[in-house]
Amino acid sequence: MAKTTDKTLAHQMLYSVFVRNHTPEGTFRALEGNLDRLRDLGTDIVWLMPIHPIGEEGRKGTLGSPYAIRDYRTVNPEYGTEEDFRHLVEEIHRRGMKCIIDVVYNHTSPDSVLAKTHPEWFFRDEQGRPSRHVADWWDIVDLDYSHRELWRYQIDTLKQWAAVVDGFRCDVASSVPVDFWVQARQEVEAVRPGCIWLAESVHGAHVLGLRKQGAYCATDTELYRAFDMTYDYDIWPWFEGCLTGKSTLAQYIDMLNYQELTYPAGFIKMRCGENHDTPRLAAQLGDEHRLRHWLAFLYFCRGSMLLYGGTEFAPQKRVGLFDADDNFGDKRADLTAFLRQCKAMKAALPLSGAVWYEVSGGAVIGHYKSQAGEVTGVFDLSGSRGTAAVPVADGVYEGQLGGRVTVSGGHVSLEGDPFIF
Repeated sequence: MAKTTDKTLAHQMLYSVFVRNHTPEGTFRALEGNLDRLRDLGTDIVWLMPIHPIGEEGRKGTLGSPYAIRDYRTVNPEYGTEEDFRHLVEEIHRRGMKCIIDVVYNHTSPDSVLAKTHPEWFFRDEQGRPSRHVADWWDIVDLDYSHRELWRYQIDTLKQWAAVVDGFRCDVASSVPVDFWVQARQEVEAVRPGCIWLAESVHGAHVLGLRKQGAYCATDTELYRAFDMTYDYDIWPWFEGCLTGKSTLAQYIDMLNYQELTYPAGFIKMRCGENHDTPRLAAQLGDEHRLRHWLAFLYFCRGSMLLYGGTEFAPQKRVGLFDADDNFGDKRADLTAFLRQCKAMKAALPLSGAVWYEVSGGAVIGHYKSQAGEVTGVFDLSGSRGTAAVPVADGVYEGQLGGRVTVSGGHVSLEGDPFIF
C-alpha cells in the first residue's frame, strides 16, 4: 500500500450511493434526507458513483451508464447544480462522514468534451477510429495515456474536485498507468492532505486478456504503490464460485490466506458481497441465516467493508444502471441493527498482527493474533446449521455481536448468529 496510507481505513465502512436510484427524486438535495440513516448504519465514507454528465452517443438504456462520462469537470444536471453538490458534501461532513467520488479515467463517452477538443488523446483501432479494448463497452472510448498533456488535464481535474471531497474511487484503475496515479496522489496531497484513494482493481483474467491484446493493465500489487485500498477482485472468482457451487469454500479460504502471503504488511482490501456490477448477495444465498453469516464474515476479514445501496434490507432484485430504478424497492429484511453491531466489531479488531482463516465442517473460523491478544470468529458460510470445532476452552461466552454461545467438547452450534470470541 502507499507509504502515507491511513491504516485505520481497515476499520472503516464505505456506503455506495447511485444518486439516480437512491431516492425517488434522484437528486443531490433529496439524498441529504438519507444521510442520518447512513451515519447511524455505521458509515464512515459515502462513495458517490459518478456525478458527471452522461454521454448520449451509444447510450445504454434510456438514461445511460454513469460510467460513460461526457464532462469530468461538471456535475450531471439531472442530479442538481454544483452548488447542490457542494451542499451535499458539507452535510456529509457535518455528520462526521467523509465523501469520495468516482473517477472514471480509463475512458469517456464517444461524444465527450475531450473527444471533441482533444481527439488525439484517445486509443484508436487499426482503421484509425476511436475505440476501446473491451468489446461490450460500446458506450465508451478508451483514453491513451501516452499523451502527457492528458496527464496534466486529468490531474488538474482531480485537484479541482479534491478541494471539495475527501477522496476518489478510481474506476478500472488497473488500465491507467500506475505512474500516473503516483503523480496524481503526490499533487492532490497538497490540496487535500490525507486524500483517500480506492482502486477498482480487476480480475486476473481481465489483466491477462488486456495484456494479450498488447494493452496496459496493472496488478493489485502494482496498484498499491499509489492506492490505499484495492478491490477484492483478485479472489472474486472463488468467492462467487463457492456461492454458485463452481468452487469449494475451502478453495475460497485458501485464496484469502494467499492474500496474506502476497501483499505488503498492513494491506487493505475493500471487502464486499455485492456492488453495482454484481448480483445481489441475498439472491445468491436465498437464506437470511446464511446472509447474516456472510456479511459478518466480510466485516471480520482484514480490510475495509463496502455496503452497496440497499444491502441493509436484504434485497434480491438487481438494480439497473442504465434507467431509473429503485435501490430500495425490494426490502426483505431489516439488517440495520445487525450491521451496526458488525461495524462495532470491526472497529475493535487489531490493525496489525497475523490474520488467517480455516474451514471447520461447513463453517469458517477466522483468527486475529496480535500483541493485544487473540480474536476468533465463527461463521456458518455454508448454512449447515451444524457444529464447528473451535480453539476455545469449554464454557459460556458473551459474543461481540450479542448473545451467548456454549462451547462444549471444543465445539459450538451454528444455529444462531455469527459469534466473535
